[in-house]
Amino acid sequence: MAPPSPTMDTVRIALEMAVRAPSIHNTQPWRWRISDRAIELWADPRRHLVSSDPQQGKLIVSCGAALHHLRVALAVLGWSAAVTQLPDPDEPDHLATVEFAPHQPTQTDIELGAALLQRHSDRRAYRSLEIPAGYLKTISRNAATFGAVVRHVPESLRLRLVRPFQDAVTRHAEDLDYQLELAAWSGQRRTADGVPGSNVPQPHLSDPIPARVFADAALIDSHADADAAEWVVVCTPHDDRRSQLRAGETTSALLLEATRLGLSSCLQTEPLGLPELRDDIRSAVLYDCAFPQSMIRLGWVPTDSAPLERTPRRAIDDVIDR
Repeated sequence: MAPPSPTMDTVRIALEMAVRAPSIHNTQPWRWRISDRAIELWADPRRHLVSSDPQQGKLIVSCGAALHHLRVALAVLGWSAAVTQLPDPDEPDHLATVEFAPHQPTQTDIELGAALLQRHSDRRAYRSLEIPAGYLKTISRNAATFGAVVRHVPESLRLRLVRPFQDAVTRHAEDLDYQLELAAWSGQRRTADGVPGSNVPQPHLSDPIPARVFADAALIDSHADADAAEWVVVCTPHDDRRSQLRAGETTSALLLEATRLGLSSCLQTEPLGLPELRDDIRSAVLYDCAFPQSMIRLGWVPTDSAPLERTPRRAIDDVIDR
């Protein structure tokens, strides 16, 4: 007798949850192929941002985040996921194959599934309320089970992030190709992908670590204090596609665990698209021991902050290959 497998309706629900994952500029650069026994994850190079992500590292990290979201979705729906990464050396864009087995959801599965539906990028300034040290340890420990390492950037090292971020903003301001690409993927023209201007605050001049300047920034940050976020870096000892995929899963696990604990979060990775600035961060913050793959702000938004609009996603039929 053939082993059990989820119904197509269950698979579609799982994929609709998986594509809630964050991705560079909300490009959603993934494709899914479905068979009776597995789901395949493929990178979509047509959605490669050449200026923002010249080496495709962030594209693969984005796909890794969707892969982890799929694990969480299947678990809460009653299925475990056996993942084979990069199963075909001749098809580098075939990133993973996911096979199924029946699974009884745990309380943690249910909480992470709820966090998946609640999580969103909040680019507003975070208030100066300390994050308990136990939270940061829990986030780092749980996320690191997916093959990458999470490094907290203590206040003593945070100044070392300032120059790479400021240099990235300066260089990109003078890069016409980058500006055109950013304008194409942000603002009010996007309806199913991209970064909506309604969720992007105006740059806060008092922040030493500047945020990326998206088009049509229209979010009013009524609490204009300087940002008091904690920073973490997801890093890997190697810098190949498998490492980037693992970093994406780790990034997703980190974000969902932070959401489960009530924290707000936002990926901020602009200098990682410039090789020399990425090397600066690798040396100054990671002491040349690992490659930075993503960087995340964590913190608390003021309790009276207005809710953000839901970030758009493509229809599930648009990302499934028949």
